[in-house]
Amino acid sequence: MIGDSFVEAREVSVPEKFHVRLEEMAARELSHLDVTTSAFGMRATGQIDQLAFYDEYARHLRPKLVVLVFVPNDFINNFPLWRSIQKGLDPEHLPYVSAVRAADGSFRLRPPDPDYERFRLPRFSGSHPRRRREHSSCGTRAFHASWFLSQLCAKLNLLYLKHEIDDRPQQIARMELLSRRPAYASLLHEDIPSVFSLFQEGNASPFYKEARAFTAFGLDEFKERAERDGAALVILATHKMSYSGGGGMKELAAERGIPVVDQGLHIRRQGADLHDAQWTHDSHWNPTGHQWAMEALWEYLKRNQDVCV
Repeated sequence: MIGDSFVEAREVSVPEKFHVRLEEMAARELSHLDVTTSAFGMRATGQIDQLAFYDEYARHLRPKLVVLVFVPNDFINNFPLWRSIQKGLDPEHLPYVSAVRAADGSFRLRPPDPDYERFRLPRFSGSHPRRRREHSSCGTRAFHASWFLSQLCAKLNLLYLKHEIDDRPQQIARMELLSRRPAYASLLHEDIPSVFSLFQEGNASPFYKEARAFTAFGLDEFKERAERDGAALVILATHKMSYSGGGGMKELAAERGIPVVDQGLHIRRQGADLHDAQWTHDSHWNPTGHQWAMEALWEYLKRNQDVCV
C-alpha cells in the first residue's frame, strides 16, 4: 500500500489500519494465499515522490500487488509549480523526487536537491500578525516532540483554515515572481483557481491540465515498475474522490489499464454516508473509513486471487 497521509494514518491505531485488517481478513478467508501486507505513506506526497517509497523499500519485498491510495490533492502534489506557489519552494530545486517537462512535452524524473533551502522563494511583506500569534508555536520543537501538541496544532490549522489571511497574498506574490520565468509564463497568466476547484470534473484550466499531465506521468512510472517486477497494480480511490467526481483520475487509470477500487461506491452501496468514513473535524479516515477501505479492497482481492499467486 503506497500513498500519503491516508496510508500514514496517524489518526488510528495500528490494528485499525486498513492494510492490517486486510491481512487479517485474508488469513481467515483465503489462508491458502498467505497474504502479507506492508504500507508506505507520508503526508503531502503524490505519486511522483511516492516512487521513492517503491524504489527504496517496496520493490525489495517482491510484491505481487501494489495498491496506490489516491486522494484529490495528489493532482497538485504531483505538480511542482503548484507546490512551489503553496510552500514557497523553487520548482527547480525541491527536497523530494519530482518531475520535469521538457520542451517536447516529455517528462523525466528529477532527484531531490539537498541544497533546496538556498533557493527558497522570498517571503513577501504583508503577513498578518494575528495569524502569526495563533500559529507560530506550531513549528517549535515541543510541537514536533509531543503527540498531544502536534494534534492540537493540526486542530488549530483546521479551525483557522479560512482565516489564514496571509496565505493567498503570499501565493499571488509567488505566482507573479514565477510568471517571469519563460517556462511558467503561459500557466500563470491568469489567477489560479482554488485548490478544491482543481479537482472538479471538466476543469478546463491550463493549470489543472498540467497537474493532470504530471499525475499521468506518475502513474506511467508506477505501471512500468510494476510490470518490470511482475506485480499487479491497482488504485484505491478514497471516499474523497467521490466528492468532486474524481478529477479525471478514472480516465487516466483506464487509459493505462489500471483497475480502480472505488471506496466511495462501496460506501454508497451500503446506503451509508461518505462523511461517516472520516472524523468530524478531519477528513482522514476514522476506524470505519479504514474498515470500508479494507472491504473495498477485499472484494477486489476475492475476485482476483490470481494476483497473489
